[in-house]
Amino acid sequence: MSVMNVRRRLIPAALASALGLGALTACSSDSAATGDTDKFDVVASFYPMAFLAEQIGGDHVNVSSLTEPGQEPHDLEISTKQRAQLEEADAALFLKGLQPAVDEAVAQTGIKTKIDAAALTTLEDHGTGGHSHEGEEGHAEEEGHAEEEEHARDPHVWLDPVKYAEVAEGVGKAFEKADPDNAADYKKNTAALVEKLNGLNSTFENGLKNTKTKVFFTNHAAFGYLAERYGLTQEAISGLDPESEPSGARVRELQEEAKADGVTTVFYETLVSDKTAKTLARDANLKTDVLDPLEGITDKSRGDDYFQVMEANLKALQKALGAK
Repeated sequence: MSVMNVRRRLIPAALASALGLGALTACSSDSAATGDTDKFDVVASFYPMAFLAEQIGGDHVNVSSLTEPGQEPHDLEISTKQRAQLEEADAALFLKGLQPAVDEAVAQTGIKTKIDAAALTTLEDHGTGGHSHEGEEGHAEEEGHAEEEEHARDPHVWLDPVKYAEVAEGVGKAFEKADPDNAADYKKNTAALVEKLNGLNSTFENGLKNTKTKVFFTNHAAFGYLAERYGLTQEAISGLDPESEPSGARVRELQEEAKADGVTTVFYETLVSDKTAKTLARDANLKTDVLDPLEGITDKSRGDDYFQVMEANLKALQKALGAK
């Protein structure tokens, strides 16, 4: 499915576009040469995929990412060098529909093991949030007639620890099949990762069980799975694109909702401009804070890996929602 189709179906045209992603963990080089090594060579499309490959593969894998730290993945153009990386790799791990350039490049390569994370769990349609906004329903319906059902699916599965664990299990099985000599270790590592993700899920459940409000404002619609998992309502300022400008009507609508729902904070993220979020917060007399969609780890991230940043996200949500 194409990102353009996702954009049109998920959100109103005035708010539509893409989501931002990027970066690798510190233990991988950001553009390491992949292929022709004595390890199982994996090319990952962006950070959440690279993290899975590293955690599951351990010492047996050499992981590189097509998306540099801080880079907007939807702007990614696959270079000749990166195409060569894919051709030489033992496996490609990507999330189909998120980065069209990656999807095309993977499809065109002769790489034997192609692991699509989107096929390892169930994708859902979350729109821009949990409330119905006047005028949006009709627009979405109008746009939707021209699209297939799958085009409405939200790709941000890694922000739900339960769904991320489902993807991890699928990746582990794919590694076992592709590199049977190390299958026992992949199985063991996958089980350890899933257990840790289950623990993170429990921490979120307990931490967000009792809050003064269940509504939070965020820069773009990345947290639909997280909100659904823990009984919250996400309201996105700019739909899928964290840098697009919301309409005046949308800003007024959010200001009214802030008063009605007891919203205290407008969340922005580390990899894109905070201008829109801070403008809304100033006009509505709200606070601002970071809620990281974990599209990449940089020196601005509140943590060095997926788990640390997710724990920082939980603390930010607890504070903003008035956790008791």
